[in-house]
Amino acid sequence: MGTFQGHLLAGVFFLVFSLYYAVMTSLALLRGQRLLRPPLPPREKRGHRWWQRVPVQGVMKVVIALGGIIPEFFYPPGVNRMKIIDWENPQRPFIFYNNWGHVTMYGFFMLSGVVDIVSQACQAWQNVKLERAAEALAFCVLVLLMAAHLENKGTLEIRVHVLFVVPTFLVSLVLIIEVWVPDQPTLWVLKSWLGLVLSCWMLQLSVLMYVPLSGQPWKAENPGDLTFLTIFFCWYLALGAALLAAIYGLCSLWHHRFSSWRETPGAKYQPCPRGYSNEELEKLGTEAMLQDGGV
Repeated sequence: MGTFQGHLLAGVFFLVFSLYYAVMTSLALLRGQRLLRPPLPPREKRGHRWWQRVPVQGVMKVVIALGGIIPEFFYPPGVNRMKIIDWENPQRPFIFYNNWGHVTMYGFFMLSGVVDIVSQACQAWQNVKLERAAEALAFCVLVLLMAAHLENKGTLEIRVHVLFVVPTFLVSLVLIIEVWVPDQPTLWVLKSWLGLVLSCWMLQLSVLMYVPLSGQPWKAENPGDLTFLTIFFCWYLALGAALLAAIYGLCSLWHHRFSSWRETPGAKYQPCPRGYSNEELEKLGTEAMLQDGGV
């Protein structure tokens, strides 16, 4: 990831899922759903073909994570960075630690995708809490890796990555809260906004560090450059809110003009109980299957 292409790939990875969550949140709010994603019905009622049971979101996590891991080890062609220790050096130093840090980040997001697939395709009942916990773990690991990434870096690179850690930490905090307090619309919106902020900032980070628009590199010894970094980040906070508002507006147009979804009794948002019985989960899953235009 220590290249323009590497940071760009990570930024696109986060942006894809942030846009997905923003669309899903917007539609859930417009429909007055009590659940962001209604639980699936029992496995025997989901269809007999395997592709009807495999979750698209989980597969996307695995595929995109693999797309990030393979270049870390084998790009450019002919290199191999899978070694961790240089055994030929008497001091046995760690090597390629940046690449292994990036692989670890992608690996935990891949783990989250595998948990989604196992929970939704292999188990008799979907384990929503486990899925949320795996996703929260991936973001917590990302925060730890970003903190370690600041070691032996210049002032400019430290400032840029610290500003990235802030929304990432807040997203991980929201995800942890959702494990125990799920399906709160305020948290849906907060998570979508922070996701858009961190993904857009990651894209800006790649441009800032490798291909600055001015053609001149940013200078850490220039107080003005460091000040503008924080100003730019604040602009990205507003940009994330504007993107979320635009997505909500587009979803509202789609919902009111093209959606065939019809309101069902009891679909309006209500504070959710802390747990469901199998009968309640089956009922919610059946209602979800009857809804048209679901995400």
